[in-house]
Order: sequence, then structure tokens, then C-alpha cells
Amino acid sequence: MARSPRLLFGMALATCFLWAGLAQAQGDGRSGTFKNLEGSVSVVRGSQSLPAMPGLGLREGDRVVTGPNSAAAITLQDGTVFAVGSNASVDLTHYVFDSTSQNGSLLLNLLQGTMRVVTGVMGRTNPELIQVTTPTSVVGVRGTDFIVETTP
Repeated sequence: MARSPRLLFGMALATCFLWAGLAQAQGDGRSGTFKNLEGSVSVVRGSQSLPAMPGLGLREGDRVVTGPNSAAAITLQDGTVFAVGSNASVDLTHYVFDSTSQNGSLLLNLLQGTMRVVTGVMGRTNPELIQVTTPTSVVGVRGTDFIVETTP
């Protein structure tokens, strides 16, 4: 079947846009992605507060804030999932993950509320490099599924 030059050009152009979109998604500084949301959830990034929505990227240094009767689930690049309950505030203080070596480190700071963490690759290979802090404690991870709660 002969293909016209116009069709080939269109296919090449579509491929370029696809690759550019994938490169942008990977190169946008994203550490994780919001997967599920319920109620009022926002991301504080610097001096801006953004409404969270499924697919929104979460970056190192961002704060996730949930309102009453609200919750959010975020998946990080290594497969770690953390779920934040209502009236909570948690900072993604530090996150580094190298998908080639599967090495990295994670520091979450739970300021208030409840958070459940199910670790991904890093939790299985280097659990000592995952920490959760609260205003009064530091939790070192030695398991793959845990819950942390703090009150203001």
C-alpha cells in the first residue's frame, strides 16, 4: 500500500508531538502525581495555592493541604503511594529517585492530620532512606505499609 507524502508528514508530526509531550511530563520536575481526590484538596507551591486535581504533578517542596471530609492519594515515581486524610497538611520535603539504579530517598513532613504510606521500590530496597517527620517525632521506615497521625 503506497502512502502519500502528506500522510507520512502527518504521522511524523504526530510522533514529534507525542515525544515532546512525554519529555515535558518527565522533565517538569514532577516527583509524583495526584491519583484520587475527595473534597477540598490544594497544593501550596511557593507562595501559590493551587487546587489539586487528578493528574496534577507534585514536586519536591510542595505542601498538600486537605479540608474537612477530604482526602488525597498521590503516587510517587518509585511507586510509593501516600494517602492524606481530612484536615491534614503534609510537605514533600525531599524526594529523589533514579529509575535506573532504583536508588533514592524520601522525606515527608506531616504537620497535622493522618497519612498512610505504602512504600514502592525504595521501601523494598532501601527502607532506611525513607523518613516521615512530625512536629514531635521522626519515623524511620522498616515496613512497607504504615499510618502516621499527628494533632496540632
